[in-house]
Amino acid sequence: MKHSDSAGLAELDKRVLWHPFTQMDEWSPLVIASGEGNFLIDVDGRRYLDGVSSLWCNVHGHRHPRLDRALADQAARLAHSTFLGLTHEPGIRLAADLIEVAPKPLTRVFYSDSGSTAVEIALKQSFQYWALRGRPSKQRFLRMTDAYHGDTLGAVGVGGIDVFHRIFGPLLVQSIPIPSPAGTDGSATLARIEAELESRANEIAAFIFEPLIQGAAGMLVHPPGFLAKVADLCRRHNVHLILDEVATGFGRTGRLFACEHEPSVEPDFVCLAKGISGGYLPLAATLTTEEVYSAFLGARAEMKHFFHGHTYTANPLACAVGIESLRLLRDETLPNAQARIPEVSAALARIAKLPAVKEVRSVGLMVGIELRAAADRSLGVEVCDRVRNHGVILRPLGDVIVWMPPLSIRPDEVALLERATTAAIQELAI
Repeated sequence: MKHSDSAGLAELDKRVLWHPFTQMDEWSPLVIASGEGNFLIDVDGRRYLDGVSSLWCNVHGHRHPRLDRALADQAARLAHSTFLGLTHEPGIRLAADLIEVAPKPLTRVFYSDSGSTAVEIALKQSFQYWALRGRPSKQRFLRMTDAYHGDTLGAVGVGGIDVFHRIFGPLLVQSIPIPSPAGTDGSATLARIEAELESRANEIAAFIFEPLIQGAAGMLVHPPGFLAKVADLCRRHNVHLILDEVATGFGRTGRLFACEHEPSVEPDFVCLAKGISGGYLPLAATLTTEEVYSAFLGARAEMKHFFHGHTYTANPLACAVGIESLRLLRDETLPNAQARIPEVSAALARIAKLPAVKEVRSVGLMVGIELRAAADRSLGVEVCDRVRNHGVILRPLGDVIVWMPPLSIRPDEVALLERATTAAIQELAI
């Protein structure tokens, strides 16, 4: 594409579009034309390592031939059919595959189309479960103080990041905040959770949080053993455990699911999205137990069934790619990611020595590089703008630089990611 076409597309973008989480008054478009492997290519032919996996969802790189083939084969048969009152093979087979690899005792899959909706479904199913079981007072939810679970109103209601959520406060059902254990041994947080559960178990339906690491909060890492202790507290007090694995699932932490790092954990719900289709198509799933599922069974006239659905629930194209993505992840991509984790850790140890860096936090290939704050400066934005000149796309969370590369990243690409990030940080005049 010619440079003039690039300028024309950028101008048209600014005239007709409204981008998410973007101050449009300062928007400067970078127009992406194609992807290849772990790189994005703009309309002028410049290549950029996709350092955030196109918002944490691209698992195997762009244009992977196995995923392209699965998509094309399914498109030749069926692009879409409603899942309301009908079913289809890709939706059935992907659900069976997910249950095969999911933590016990999860046995049922409810599809939707984004992480936010996966969370909404878990909240609503937990709420309705307790009503159906004769415990209608259990209507509240525990969550972390700096939680993020999506942008629909139910998900925002169990969120706690002020910059994302404060303006919508009057619209929300209020949840119960629990201090994050990040940077501590977790004992104070566990004591607070136990106190809330002991005094309000008759009010609390579920505790929702991201296992091991809180992504949008700035890659806040929980201490080892915290997840298992929370699971035990929830079980003892008859409160559902909802694990939001939208960001942490599908290999990001070095295991297929983050909760596998603490194998005694048996969640009541797990919310999945992002990597479920390898970054190809919108798809999400809420997994739950046979106990939860059975509460909704009965005669149609009893009106016990779950009144929630989406037009594109279990879209056959997305499910077909999801089936192949899960196979590819287990065959090739997860072993590659596990091999890259020591290399990423070594790179972070070097970056942590830079004067502008306050702290480095990571689990697997989920990384946050926190910069030392500077008055009246958006250092995260500045670094992510500068790093493009070195051939990498990154996106900040405030003053935290996020690395979340495709799990297919190669050793030379890890080196590029380190080199580009280091250069961009060193260019800051602070």
